[in-house]
Amino acid sequence: MYKKIGIILLLVSASISLGLMSNTYSRYVADTTGNIDILFAKWQILVNNKDITTNSSSSISFEPFIEANENVAANVMAPTSKGHFDIDIDPTNVQVSFKYIINLNIENENIPDLMITKYAIVPTGYTEGDTLNVINLEGNTITNTLYYDNETANFAYQPFTVRVYFEWYDGENETMNNEADTLVSSNKETFKINANISFEQEV
Repeated sequence: MYKKIGIILLLVSASISLGLMSNTYSRYVADTTGNIDILFAKWQILVNNKDITTNSSSSISFEPFIEANENVAANVMAPTSKGHFDIDIDPTNVQVSFKYIINLNIENENIPDLMITKYAIVPTGYTEGDTLNVINLEGNTITNTLYYDNETANFAYQPFTVRVYFEWYDGENETMNNEADTLVSSNKETFKINANISFEQEV
């Protein structure tokens, strides 16, 4: 029986800056003053309800969900185990087109059969059990560009979730043999999945 393997999932978010400048020009004006008020585009992004635009960097911990497996105890990892974690992104206070880039990696080199496999975009209003469009992950980067809709009155982005799937692969072409699997458990190995997420204005 495999011993419990802890999981720590960290998200490090990059700092975001948005600068806008306006210039005024006047001529043939004497002895008068005036004010011009210009609204700046909103740029506030929440990741798992934390505003990541107020600090240069942020760390957020995620609670992984381990799928039920009749041959493995609940909430632990072993060969054949699968799971996922969610990155909740709320861009409702963004008024520009923007791109997000999520770079993923697993830090423990002693478990090469533990891998990030796919992802899905979970829309607002999703109920667990509904069908998701799951995309196989080639490489370790998830990226997408969202475009601001100037044609729609009162347009606002909707919150969404990036669901990242991982598994301890056990099957044909696996890297680790049974002895290596057992050694990981005996040594009480842990692993960490890093998700570095950055946002930038699309121009």
